[in-house]
Amino acid sequence: MRSWTDTLRFAFQPVVNLMTGGVAALEILARPEAGDVLAEARRDPELDGLLTVSALRAAVRRETLLPLHVNVFAGTLADLGGLQPLHDAVREAGRLPWEVTLDVCPPYAHVPRRALLEAVAALREQGFRICADGVGDGDAPLRLLTDLAPELVKLDASLLARPAAVRAMRVLCDGSGALLAVEGVETEAQYAVARSAGAQLAQGALFAPPARLPAADVYVPSGSPGPAPAARSGPSVRQFVRPAALLPATASAGRVRALLTGAPDVSGVLLVDRDGVPVRSVHRSRFLLSMSGRYGHALYADRPAAKLGDPPRTVGVDATAWEVLDVVAVGAASRTSDDVAVVDARGRCVGVVRLADLVRALAESRVEEAVGLNPLTRLPGSDAITYEVDRRIADGRAFTLSWLDVDQFKQVNDGAGFAAGDELIRAVGQTLLRTAAGETRVGHIGGDDFLLLTDPDGVDPLAAAVLDVPWSAGGRPVTLSLATVLCVPGSVPDHRRAAARLAPLKRAAKALRGTSWVLGRAEVPGHEVRRGSARTAAPTG
Repeated sequence: MRSWTDTLRFAFQPVVNLMTGGVAALEILARPEAGDVLAEARRDPELDGLLTVSALRAAVRRETLLPLHVNVFAGTLADLGGLQPLHDAVREAGRLPWEVTLDVCPPYAHVPRRALLEAVAALREQGFRICADGVGDGDAPLRLLTDLAPELVKLDASLLARPAAVRAMRVLCDGSGALLAVEGVETEAQYAVARSAGAQLAQGALFAPPARLPAADVYVPSGSPGPAPAARSGPSVRQFVRPAALLPATASAGRVRALLTGAPDVSGVLLVDRDGVPVRSVHRSRFLLSMSGRYGHALYADRPAAKLGDPPRTVGVDATAWEVLDVVAVGAASRTSDDVAVVDARGRCVGVVRLADLVRALAESRVEEAVGLNPLTRLPGSDAITYEVDRRIADGRAFTLSWLDVDQFKQVNDGAGFAAGDELIRAVGQTLLRTAAGETRVGHIGGDDFLLLTDPDGVDPLAAAVLDVPWSAGGRPVTLSLATVLCVPGSVPDHRRAAARLAPLKRAAKALRGTSWVLGRAEVPGHEVRRGSARTAAPTG
């Protein structure tokens, strides 16, 4: 009688880093030639566990150095309380648990929540990484997704028809420290949406279809859209992580040489201790130069490779690209081309970043930032502010959004001249920027209009800075109008609703006489007049 293993084969599909265009990992997919073993595995945790171990062993037989993704049903983890056979198989294969990501697949209905979370915690303690798979097309409750705290979230490609949902999930992932991937990408249009909406990883037939052999090359469309908006401190290093070539700290120089000569794309090798913490960094060119010199092979082949390595340069997974450059800048100039190891909270290596990737991306981010700045005030436009509004909404934070403008600005320009008008706008922008503190954001959205995003207690200093001083243009007195909406958690779903609630408050402020300020709350109608007085009706008769 034939076993299910006789009709089961495995295929490999690359997971592509959308920032670097490189392959970040390989997902191993079961492909039964007959029957439906996957449907059986969904009902049978023991069978599903065996499938997971078989997938790993299939990858090992292909001798790939890339990190691996293997699938397991959520019910399997809850029922088995972990996957000890998988841990044993990883060790037997000479791989490290943190090189393996478990894609936890739906359904989640009827899966004991506590048992699932305990199993995930046990796997994470062993070193495995966790991915929430099938989000957007499965039944993963948002609360459970938060409790799982995955290192990666995979969205179904159907959500690309709703880019706002992808952007919102990116905000959630940024808040929890997870990366965002989209699977099932089949067209260049989907790729463009995925990248512009903030996804950092993707997979699908567009890049490379599932194949019996790991893909050596993938197709990445040219003319890519710019990266998603980055934090003020610079793009996260997570966007640039490449797979690391890891060997035990005791590896011989001969073993390192065999790895490098057999993998020409590997720029260096990290030697790690038994916990996966980098202890030495072996640079490809310097190492091979030492080995190729006179008597080099005879001298070093059987000796520890660590003697030909350098102390590793490391950054945490929460570092920014600018912080990586600071690390590269320290030390000998001869090491500026060395890979920088990215480590997790326990110091374990999760990958490397290359200087060329960082320099290119930071140059692009500077160009994008310059394009988004208002040429008159050098303040960001509305996109930067609305992105941050959505981030605060996703984080469940209270905030105020304010709209400031100059009253009758066209008449100011016509009477005092456009040069005086420009000088006034620059002066208002500089005052706002000088006053902004902490996480306050100031944007100039064109003409005489400014957007201000603050914490609830940060709006008063900004208001005082611009409303308590006299303004003039070309010697003519000028008044300002300020409208503020206070948004508490749950009061608005996104920046569009916040802006819609702000619009009538702006009209109310403009209807007052003199410098004015009105304040409203997003969840209730009406507003409070903090500055200004009602205009008197013109006499009739």
